[in-house]
Amino acid sequence: MVFRVAAAALITTAALSAGACSIFGSSTANTATASSADMGSRETGGIGVNAYLWRASLDTLSFLPLASADPYGGVIITDWYANPGKTDERLKATVYILDTRLRADGISAAVFRETLVNGVWTPATVASETNIALEDAILAKARELRLGAVE
Repeated sequence: MVFRVAAAALITTAALSAGACSIFGSSTANTATASSADMGSRETGGIGVNAYLWRASLDTLSFLPLASADPYGGVIITDWYANPGKTDERLKATVYILDTRLRADGISAAVFRETLVNGVWTPATVASETNIALEDAILAKARELRLGAVE
């Protein structure tokens, strides 16, 4: 019985010690990454993500109708868009801004496409290059916005 109590006390102490490190921080924590507090209002614009990536995403997707835009979570979801010249196809896009820093891996985009088959919208494949091209266009616009702000 004493052994069980001692073992339970040891496990509880270890669990509380490990939990305290993650709650209160640790002297061995990786401090090389910058937080939004370190970036200042210039990079984040007072929102939860990088302001340049946010503005560039909205500008790049401006031809699509917006379904949802969350500047604190960094998610932009468009509604379906049909090109007037090609009415049997429609597309939508979702952009995730993943970081407060202006970095290539700070954004992820997904394009969805549907085609009209016998009066029913059917999911169609989208080349992976399309998603990459959208991400590259957003990054190029974000760099342009940042360079304009620096000058």
